[in-house]
Amino acid sequence: MKVRVVNLKKYYNKTKAVDDISFSFDSGQIVGFVGPNGAGKTTTMRVMSTIEEPSAGDVFLNGVSVVQDPEDARRMVGFMPDFLPTHREMTIDDYLDFFARAFGIKSRRRSAVIEGIEDFTHLKGIREKFLKDLSKGMKQRVSLARALIHDPPVLVLDEPAAGLDPRARIELRALLKTLAEQGKGILVSSHILSELSEICDSTVIIEKGKLLKAGTIRDIANDKQMYAFVIRALCDSKQLYKEILQIPKVLTARILGDGVEVEIEGSQEHAAEVLSILVGKGYRIVELKQIKSGLEDIFLNITKGELS
Repeated sequence: MKVRVVNLKKYYNKTKAVDDISFSFDSGQIVGFVGPNGAGKTTTMRVMSTIEEPSAGDVFLNGVSVVQDPEDARRMVGFMPDFLPTHREMTIDDYLDFFARAFGIKSRRRSAVIEGIEDFTHLKGIREKFLKDLSKGMKQRVSLARALIHDPPVLVLDEPAAGLDPRARIELRALLKTLAEQGKGILVSSHILSELSEICDSTVIIEKGKLLKAGTIRDIANDKQMYAFVIRALCDSKQLYKEILQIPKVLTARILGDGVEVEIEGSQEHAAEVLSILVGKGYRIVELKQIKSGLEDIFLNITKGELS
């Protein structure tokens, strides 16, 4: 299964909610969809899920166009919105049964399908509870269960971890990893970037409706052309700090315990040059350790926090 977002645009009057973005991902991948509030993430996801039509461009699910063949595309994608609509007098079982019927799952296998989904999402023990009585975490489980009811190869999840307690977030991560191992391609948006970096194979970063970066966290970090490390020497850290600030290509430096955290323009080769300069000046270096960029660091470096 290949998912391709191709030159996607969505305008609301003069507002460009999504402005010509393209990216792709495959079965078995978990892709983090990242951007400030108002960046166009939800609009993109709604177009991918056939809820909205694009102003231009298209999304292809294994070659099936969401514009030309929305009915076929709809069966290939499970969409989880950022909140579950409340149906006051409907139980979890009734809710899932309704959507199973909507997707044409016949009665002779519908009960088994619903029971299997409830078991997978840990809803089996509360299946007779009313939706209005559920906690935020339980509502998110129901929303995920509904997205899975027709066994789609693609999942589009909009802020599934929003408002969840730590235990519920851990359980959600485990569910997503299992689904990816089963071969589902998953696009998931979240503002909890540290958690996304733990489960995502790659990430897509957008702002003001435009694509900024797409790829693995390592590749995007390397694209920054910056290298960060901590260096320690057999001398006072304040002395080392002042010396480092005099070296060309050093962007920032700060004292960190008995060492100095340094960010330079360039790569490992430039870090080696910094080390060579310090050794040449008589500093006895005892440690140089790279600081790996996480998704939060990348996000802050790439985005400006602007809204479309």
